[in-house]
Amino acid sequence: MSLFRDDGIVLRTQKLGEADRIITLLTRGHGRVRAVARGVRRTKSKFGARLEPFSHVDVQFFARGSSELVGRGLPLCTQSEIIAAYGGGIVTDYARYTAGTAMLETAERFTDHEGEPAVQQYLLLVGALRTLARGEHAPHLVLDAFLLRSLAVNGYAPSFGDCARCGMPGPNRFFSVAAGGSVCADCRVAGSVVPSPQTLVLLGALLTGDWETADACEPRHVREGSGLVSAYLHWHLERGLRSLRYVEK
Repeated sequence: MSLFRDDGIVLRTQKLGEADRIITLLTRGHGRVRAVARGVRRTKSKFGARLEPFSHVDVQFFARGSSELVGRGLPLCTQSEIIAAYGGGIVTDYARYTAGTAMLETAERFTDHEGEPAVQQYLLLVGALRTLARGEHAPHLVLDAFLLRSLAVNGYAPSFGDCARCGMPGPNRFFSVAAGGSVCADCRVAGSVVPSPQTLVLLGALLTGDWETADACEPRHVREGSGLVSAYLHWHLERGLRSLRYVEK
């Protein structure tokens, strides 16, 4: 039996019994963690309000196994303190809420091994939710930036300039999801598309954090870019995100 503490983002919750919940979090030190929070569905529970999706929390866990995340059952959430309640700035706005929900689903999909640290993914999620809650940029742009950077930290960084196959300096005209991004005429493969050059500039800006360029892009290029990001993510996850269908473009 052991106690351990970590801070994390609540990704989702599930009902358990009459008053409990299973809380799924992406934590700084332990990656994705599922834990039981007892009594949090009772109306008088202050503890439960802290363990809602989008919340950034400091949590103490009690594990019954011989190690922190390995045992005969899920660890218990025994204490929780709010670090930042990002949900307050997200759930009251449909565009922010749907974008944020897609971020939470993405983070969970990229951390499918419980107890395995994923610090870069955790930091990306914290930063994206903070930006989203503050309304600093359009929600769909924040989402696409998060998706591209999540792909990058998990080893699937797309190219939006140089050819993804031969390295020919860009800009290159064609884009192939299967080939890894922009490709030259000689490396073009079946299924390649020809996006607007401004769309590729936008996606490169989102990947690198050039918000001045991203914020100035025309809506048609933003829509085209979102389609490419969604297709690229779908290819590498092998199935799409359920929440993406509700995101406003």
